[in-house]
Amino acid sequence: MKIIKAEKITKVVADLCLKANCILRSDVLRKLKAAYKTENNPKAKKALGAIIENARLAAKEKLAICQDTGLPIVFIALGQEINIAGELKKAVLKGIEQGYKKGNFRESIIRDPITRGRSGYRGAVIHTDIVKGDKLKITVLPKGFGCENKSQFKMLNPTAGEGQVKKFILQAVKTAGPDACPPYVVGVGIGGSSDYAGFLAKVALLKNINAKRSKLERELEKEIGKSGIGPMGLGGKVTCLAVRVESFPTHIAGLPVAVNISCHALRSASARL
Repeated sequence: MKIIKAEKITKVVADLCLKANCILRSDVLRKLKAAYKTENNPKAKKALGAIIENARLAAKEKLAICQDTGLPIVFIALGQEINIAGELKKAVLKGIEQGYKKGNFRESIIRDPITRGRSGYRGAVIHTDIVKGDKLKITVLPKGFGCENKSQFKMLNPTAGEGQVKKFILQAVKTAGPDACPPYVVGVGIGGSSDYAGFLAKVALLKNINAKRSKLERELEKEIGKSGIGPMGLGGKVTCLAVRVESFPTHIAGLPVAVNISCHALRSASARL
């Protein structure tokens, strides 16, 4: 059985925090550059140019792409033939703290959501999946709350068709408007339970936005493009870089749909051990 020390996991997570927050994903940057070429609204084009230049400088100077370095969402695919020498959760949380401190990122995490109190570096949402084999994959998704606050969820009637699903998704994006820093990547989770639909919407944001898209994804992208919100709410045609959908079996009596919007700074980084 393969053994991985907790200290190794801590180091990897710390490195992923730095990479995710300072280096924009290549698929997102590629899409932004393509959007810049096609956008003909002068103000919107200027905004896209500034976004692209910001990403370049962040990578060069090893600075955060955005001052909101988010709440870290960590996805772990743990091979069932692996033995962790130590405590996995503690190792991950320690890595988050070390990475955020090293990057001098903003202290955005509070321990108590009601009383609030002083913020710090310690804290993350961790999703662990047991898979076959002896490999460990870790993905860190720093989720800024300017866009996270625009998340929406709805339990549609089981008789609702695709049209009602699309209507809800489009309304969620329209409600977000310019407040969540478009152009967006829209993650959608359909099916499962109420909590799992929200998880699926996050997973959707991890998918390559330049990969082949479904008919539903293409149709949603086209409709969102008609909204006229544009980059940073300045108008134009580039409101959405991509829509990615994840679906899962659900109960005959329900149809859960969750929408998780990411700003143009969709950040994530992965490593395999």
